[in-house]
Amino acid sequence: MRKEAEVRKNEILDAADELFGQKGLDGTSTNDILETVGIAWGTMYHHFKAKEDIIDPLIERHNVRLLGAVQEIAADKSIPVVERIIRVVMALNISGGNSKEIMEHIHKPQNALMHQKIQKVIVNGVPPILAEIIREGIEQGMFNTPFPYECMEMVVMYATAVFDDDVVTMTNEERFSRVLAFICNVERLLGAESGSLMNTLKMFGMGGGSNNE
Repeated sequence: MRKEAEVRKNEILDAADELFGQKGLDGTSTNDILETVGIAWGTMYHHFKAKEDIIDPLIERHNVRLLGAVQEIAADKSIPVVERIIRVVMALNISGGNSKEIMEHIHKPQNALMHQKIQKVIVNGVPPILAEIIREGIEQGMFNTPFPYECMEMVVMYATAVFDDDVVTMTNEERFSRVLAFICNVERLLGAESGSLMNTLKMFGMGGGSNNE
């Protein structure tokens, strides 16, 4: 029974996603994908000339989901400005979310290229979204900075690097210290009142005081 080309393409992507998660990119053969989908080489060749050609569509599919989730959070003005900022940053934790499987296996050393490509989209795509939230905060008198985009670019780059467990391994105490320093410096970057963002520690699953001395 012949299937629509787009349906078949997505079946191949789904199979590759699952296999990459189980075996890694290098450990997955083209035959593994063919057997999982139940197709001949010629059918796959119609969509992808080689196993490596599957990587970019997989990453693109994940990136669309990630940026869509971030935009949905940012657009919900029923959520306070500060909470929206933290929710967006937390959504960048690439160990979970709607694409949990691909997020788990891109952290493996053999999938470093996939990880790098996703990071590139995050660093380029998320700061403009966050900058719009910061501009709302400026209008509300919460923040005072002439550089909303640049500030959020720094925040995203730091958060996606330092809070990625595969980049920096930390104890719980070290993580708390990093998050505390992160919030203190974000306050300074944004020209926010000292201690005004400390309640966001609770959103990171941490207790915290309300002052910053």
